[in-house]
Amino acid sequence: MAEIRIDKYLSVALSVSRTDAKALLKSGKITADGKVVLRPETKISETATVKYGGQELAYKKYIYILMNKPEGILSASTDKRVKTVVDILPENLKRTGLFPVGRLDKNTTGLLIITDDGDFGHKVTSPKSLIKKQYLAGLDGKVKEEFVEIFKNGITLADGEECMPADLEILENNHAVVTICEGKYHQIKRMFGVVGLGVNTLKRLSIGKLTLPPTLREGECIELSLNEIQQIFE
Repeated sequence: MAEIRIDKYLSVALSVSRTDAKALLKSGKITADGKVVLRPETKISETATVKYGGQELAYKKYIYILMNKPEGILSASTDKRVKTVVDILPENLKRTGLFPVGRLDKNTTGLLIITDDGDFGHKVTSPKSLIKKQYLAGLDGKVKEEFVEIFKNGITLADGEECMPADLEILENNHAVVTICEGKYHQIKRMFGVVGLGVNTLKRLSIGKLTLPPTLREGECIELSLNEIQQIFE
């Protein structure tokens, strides 16, 4: 059975710092399986019944959050100058160690996953996983039929970097849906740049089979279940 330090348990369950967790332990109001715990280094089972002042706490080893990222927000955990996606999370979902899985440019919107599970984050972003990511792009000119084949064959970017084959679906009014399975820096903007188009708007629609809920407004979040997380890898 996996064990965890009681101060880390409290930090996660109560969304407090380790320092605050130690202060709570000193109060004598923390019990684990009916026994008062005072020392922060005490290890308990992750399935232990922990109470604070008689109220049972809920512990989740990891949390997975789906955000409809708004424009102008940085995909980062912290930044001294501008707001990040972690900054705008609702208080009930905040905890230490959260980070965005991959990056969306500051002005790109749409599906973004935020978690504290490092192994999961690496698996999703690794090019070896070949997880498809779908984007809706608004362009500054007409998307020609010949571009579909160019994207399908794998574009060579202006600096010589090669992209894996991508799917391009042409929509009306200078819009297109692009599906890629990697995440190079500004990749979609650079891909369209090769065919002479600028990207005015960009929105991520899906990662794997996990799609952005149509009713989730920009800036809103939902917590994902393990079954929903599994859709990414299906």
